[in-house]
Amino acid sequence: MAGKDFYQILGVNRGASDKEIKQAYRKLARKCHPDVNPGDKSAEARFKAINEAHEMLSDPEKRRKYDQFGDKWQFAEQFAGAGAQPYGDFRQGGTVFEFGDLGEGNLGGIFESLFRDHTFDRTTHTRGRDRKKRALEQPVELSLEEAYSGTQRTVELDGRRLEVKIPPGVNDGSRIRVAAGDGQEGGDIYLMISVKPHQRFERKGSDLHVEVPVSLTETILGGETEVPTPKGKLALKIPPETQNGKVFRLAGQGMPHLGNSGKGDLFAKIRVVLPTNLTERERDLFKELRSLRG
Repeated sequence: MAGKDFYQILGVNRGASDKEIKQAYRKLARKCHPDVNPGDKSAEARFKAINEAHEMLSDPEKRRKYDQFGDKWQFAEQFAGAGAQPYGDFRQGGTVFEFGDLGEGNLGGIFESLFRDHTFDRTTHTRGRDRKKRALEQPVELSLEEAYSGTQRTVELDGRRLEVKIPPGVNDGSRIRVAAGDGQEGGDIYLMISVKPHQRFERKGSDLHVEVPVSLTETILGGETEVPTPKGKLALKIPPETQNGKVFRLAGQGMPHLGNSGKGDLFAKIRVVLPTNLTERERDLFKELRSLRG
């Protein structure tokens, strides 16, 4: 099955600039945002796909790997290490790889080494001995909430089932080492972390960005609104005459820094929600306001 075409999802060509990708993402994200399409599951799925595509193509290193290896970009280092040479036109949706003669112990191809190694197949003794000497990589996908709080996964290592703790703050590309231990023949496992796009939060390093819908009257007269965070909601004071697009910084409300107790920030962007279904009295008041404002 062909992998996702992130360029097609954003509606840009493969030579698109960073600015073009960003503009396309913003336009589609506004159109498909869950707040704009309440209860529309197809719009929600489209919004997730748009975020996933933007996260891939806005990162130069990820984009380079994606352009070369397609939807198997996370295994780029393993492809290269095994001597795999990509061929085919990714612009036409192809994701074919030429493996050639990779030598004894590679199970005839890189995919076999990727997926059969993870089950610790020992049916062929010579190849089994080679596999036990190598460090293995196993992809693990987390939600943003799991990356925020930390979680655990069960992995198999040399015939043993181990509970592995994943610390708070991991991001795409983080590697968690599961050591074989002294006296064990098997190699180590590295959990290759990827974090799924969130329907509300956009992550940039340890910082989070979120849009907050606020009524027109609240932004004009001032008031208070709720801002979502990964651990709950916070009250945010809205000053009078707050402009649409105004960004408020909530210090220390972002993602944990991996390896220490610090946290990034949360940036809340105000999105003014215009009133609808106005009564005659409300229309008259807006007309009066228009005349007063000249």
